Amino acid sequence: MHLSERLFYIYFKQQIIHMKYTTLGKTDIKVSKICLGTMTFGNQNTEKEGHDQLDYAVSKGVNFIDTAELYPVPAEAKTQGRTSEIVGTWLKHQKREDLVIASKIAGTGDYTAHIRTTGFSKNALHEAVNSELERLQTDYIDLYQLHWPERETNTFGTRDYVHNPYDQWEENFQDVLETLTEIKKSGKIRTFGLSNEKAWGAMRFIEASNKNDLIRPVSVQNAYNLLNRVYEGDMAEVSHREHMGLLAYSPMAFGVLSGKYIKNEAADNARLKLFPRFARYSSEQSTEATKRYLALAEKHNLTLAEMSLAFVNQRSFITSNIIGATNMQQLKENIDSINLNLTDKILQKIDKIHDTIPNPAP
Repeated sequence: MHLSERLFYIYFKQQIIHMKYTTLGKTDIKVSKICLGTMTFGNQNTEKEGHDQLDYAVSKGVNFIDTAELYPVPAEAKTQGRTSEIVGTWLKHQKREDLVIASKIAGTGDYTAHIRTTGFSKNALHEAVNSELERLQTDYIDLYQLHWPERETNTFGTRDYVHNPYDQWEENFQDVLETLTEIKKSGKIRTFGLSNEKAWGAMRFIEASNKNDLIRPVSVQNAYNLLNRVYEGDMAEVSHREHMGLLAYSPMAFGVLSGKYIKNEAADNARLKLFPRFARYSSEQSTEATKRYLALAEKHNLTLAEMSLAFVNQRSFITSNIIGATNMQQLKENIDSINLNLTDKILQKIDKIHDTIPNPAP
């Protein structure tokens, strides 16, 4: 590495954080390019630790906070909703209009049956919003999202779509939008977004919105990181052309892209040690790709975490990068990534690794 390039990175690492901001779709809702994810609050993090994270993030310019009725993860009946309650006990002491709060209604599945089994029906959506408002101790949710599709499709690590002719789902795009439009008119939500969605579903929601003058999705929250760039295949074009930016979750791939697992430096309370069933980013191909990305980062005087987060921050279709941390050191490094710009040379080398081992963890 040339001395000038090394000094360039040292300079960026030492800078005071200058947060960047974008807007949700065509709305006037301004959100920080870094969003604080909270799904560890109430499980891996205590209420005090959660509040400390929120205070620090806001002090560094973060105004965008993401939660869900399902959280904390892993989903369990005994802890369901605790994350939002922790956010709520903090939120009631804040200047509400300065913050953008995002939440989600849980999709269907065996692991959410303890919440409800009625999907995105009219009653379910109203009940979910009202319950979440109580937990958050607020009068409105800025961005309300459908956590994952009701229909059977390839999400959560499933690479390819396989059609199930016996899927019980019945098309309801317009019905869902009509209910969300009602809730928006009541003042309980400001706008809505999708999550874990595919191009077909996203475009059907947009079509139903355009045709019936109903609320329109302004964002989609999908996984996106160096090990999973599936979003670039079709959804990136949807984001650009339909003004529906990506809220990227798992930019660190459950911590795998910190390098701590392949270096055997993971603490006993690291997520994959506590919950080994979350194996989405632990395949042989993912491990090999991670080793190559780690070597590239270190060659350029970067940590793998810095390079991984900066890569996501620089994607043109990104509205916000949803970070998550279990300690303050991780949180600081994650937020600091907003100051780092990867050179074209590094980006080209990243793409070369991606070409060799494409999307090992879809």
